[in-house]
Amino acid sequence: MSTGTEAARRARILPFLRALARHHRSPIDAFEEAGARAGGELVRLNMGPFQPYLITHPDHVQHVLRGNQPNYVREGMFWDPLAPLIGKGILSDGPDWAESRRIVQPLFTARQLEGLGERMAAIIAELVDGTLTPGRPFDVAAAMSAIVHATTVRLFFGESISGADIDRLAPAYDTGVTARAIRLVLPSVPQRCPMPGDRAFGRAVATIDEVVYPRIEHARQREGSGDGAGDVVSALCRAPYADKGDRRVRDDMVAIHGAATETAATALTWVWPVLDAHPEIAAKVYEEITRVVGDGPVTVGHLPALTYLRMFLSELLRLYPPGWILPRKALADDVIDGVAIEAGATVVLSPFLTQRLPQVWERPLEFDPERFALGNERRRSRYAYFPFAAGPHSCVGPHLFMMEAQLLLAGILRSYRPVLHTPGPVAPRLASTLRPTAGLTMTLVPAARS
Repeated sequence: MSTGTEAARRARILPFLRALARHHRSPIDAFEEAGARAGGELVRLNMGPFQPYLITHPDHVQHVLRGNQPNYVREGMFWDPLAPLIGKGILSDGPDWAESRRIVQPLFTARQLEGLGERMAAIIAELVDGTLTPGRPFDVAAAMSAIVHATTVRLFFGESISGADIDRLAPAYDTGVTARAIRLVLPSVPQRCPMPGDRAFGRAVATIDEVVYPRIEHARQREGSGDGAGDVVSALCRAPYADKGDRRVRDDMVAIHGAATETAATALTWVWPVLDAHPEIAAKVYEEITRVVGDGPVTVGHLPALTYLRMFLSELLRLYPPGWILPRKALADDVIDGVAIEAGATVVLSPFLTQRLPQVWERPLEFDPERFALGNERRRSRYAYFPFAAGPHSCVGPHLFMMEAQLLLAGILRSYRPVLHTPGPVAPRLASTLRPTAGLTMTLVPAARS
């Protein structure tokens, strides 16, 4: 990839505002239409005064996330509206990000998580039994969120947070990632100009802070008394930046909690409409769980044998990646595949679009877990599939997600079968993460035993 702009050409411009008008009820369809029209080419989206570059081809994605990664920072579109929530730290850029990454990454390695596996399995089993009532309809998103949030808090942030505070955190995070969705498609509106959702977003951030700051103070007191805990908050309180105050500790705590819970809860909400829409695939998932787990509780020891479930979840993340949009701002002029990118421009990457690209994937809209059978990943570019981002800014939690998702789904499906109550196809709605349409409900019924 060249970095000079002398011989670079201008990107083709797509009339994106018209697409948004056509798809005003489902703006993500406008992005999908733009991705299809681009066909892997680097194009520009005409959104009035704001004209970001859309990047979908794996080679172009690699250039932004790896090849010239320092030039593309997490600022501007998407990031600025969420800044009061995620702060400066593991979800920022520059020295603050680098310092947080060094501190946080060792806490989420596969080896570290394996040591927590049985504890996670016990927590999930308890929460599944306590949250889901068989035979009675329930809201899928709310149930998945409740289980995932409580698991994350108890496993990583200590037992001192009360059940009442956990119950406050889940809806606050939910509001935090959805309330300002309109700013995703209207990023040129200044932050100082009020827009729908801003007040709800502010209340959500205040609620999160009301829960998080006392937890930090509690962890500091325990450290001071020589009774330091082994949870994530205590580890952050021991970080070098902790001497500068609680804000950086808060930012990393909120970012870790939010990323861990939002990814898992959103993906697990998509599981149920996908199983409902693909009964033959669902039958394979059910058969494997019944055969591997049997009648006993799910343990970490069962997970290596749940190979089809792992393939199913990988394909789920291909078609429905929670982090569906990853904008970056160019710090300096650049050239990507002959197209000039000027300093200050926004480039928009999207796992949702790249992972549905016909130029890369056969039958891209067909749900097929066999794509992720052992060895098949060698047939595609590393940057054709990046549900957890890629490069230096890749998510620290893919091992956490896969372990948690397998334990939770096996814990439910070893005993029950889902009956979805929402008719017709389930579509994504506009939010910071790829969420299904609201109001998705289902009932669990006992699984038939042969």
